Amino acid sequence: MGHYGYYGITGNSVALSRLRHEVTDIWRRWLSRQRRDGEMAWDPFRRFLERYPLPPAVAIHSVLRRVAPA
Repeated sequence: MGHYGYYGITGNSVALSRLRHEVTDIWRRWLSRQRRDGEMAWDPFRRFLERYPLPPAVAIHSVLRRVAPA
């Protein structure tokens, strides 16, 4: 899962959620560049995200996982 796989540890979910929000905002701005009539509004972009969703920000690795006794 790329970025989430590397940084997705317990306690880092706020930063991952913020990253997802920033990526969403940048994606909308880049799609707006393709439009002749200006910026893409949030309502059409939300419909676009329903069709092409971004993965949720989840912790992949747990630093609190118990280690099996040896």
